[in-house]
Amino acid sequence: MTPQDLKAALGAGLLSFPVTPFGPDGAFDADAYQKHVSWLSGFEAAGLFAAGGTGEFFSLAPDEVPAIVAAAKEAAGDTPIISGCGYGTEIAVPLAKAAEKAGADGLLLLPHYLIEAPQQGLFDHVRRVCDAVGIGVMIYNRDNCIFHPDTVARLCEACPNLVGFKDGSGDIGLVRQVTATLGDRLTYLGGMPTAELFAEAYLGAGFTTYSSAVFNFVPGLAVDFYQALRGGDRARCEELLTGFFYPFMAIRNRQKGYAVSAIKAGVRLAGFEAGPVRPPLTDLTAEEMDMLADLVERFGQ
Repeated sequence: MTPQDLKAALGAGLLSFPVTPFGPDGAFDADAYQKHVSWLSGFEAAGLFAAGGTGEFFSLAPDEVPAIVAAAKEAAGDTPIISGCGYGTEIAVPLAKAAEKAGADGLLLLPHYLIEAPQQGLFDHVRRVCDAVGIGVMIYNRDNCIFHPDTVARLCEACPNLVGFKDGSGDIGLVRQVTATLGDRLTYLGGMPTAELFAEAYLGAGFTTYSSAVFNFVPGLAVDFYQALRGGDRARCEELLTGFFYPFMAIRNRQKGYAVSAIKAGVRLAGFEAGPVRPPLTDLTAEEMDMLADLVERFGQ
């Protein structure tokens, strides 16, 4: 898949980040992962992100990522697989190469580690990663990794394989300036936690798609919302927001890190082995699991 093929594919539909299951010994459970990914690939996802944020990229050892990518590629059929990539440049570059070798169709470059950086530093970091691979790359605009519109424009000139801009900042004014400045040079992806809560605003800002975490365990509902959004069915969007997404947000907001933990809990409720989250995250309590189970029973599949 060329970078331009990937760009077109990503902009054509809903995206998601499969969770990464861990077995009783704490290691990556490839069999459980492939069963889940195979199930997800049967729904209308334009791409799946292996070892992404919901896949606990931050808790994985770098040498675990290629194995996760390879397992996803084997299980996903024709669905494009985009690998998580990140940390400082000297980690990100070899990780990008390893993910490409493992079969990734593209990379999502997550924020670098901890320290804030000037725009020139962000430019140099992204360019190094893009230059290291032949596959398409998307940058993730959030937290300590906020790209100014002119930096994005410079990167687009310097990196032909930079094909996507994902936003998790919530700064609609900034991202609208990016979409107005770069136009169709990039595909724009919404990346806020529980992205459906912000999807209408991002659609108005020029973002044609987003990554749905709940697709992990209620894929039919996630596709229903996406189709209602793109079809202009505001009544259906509001029905799903008030009936499912806002109650889910209330569970998610009970503890820091539950944006991942609650998704992994949902995967267990859907009948798939997912194992626990890795520290420093914690799993839902028994009471919170019951709350999520009740919500899924009322509004899931």
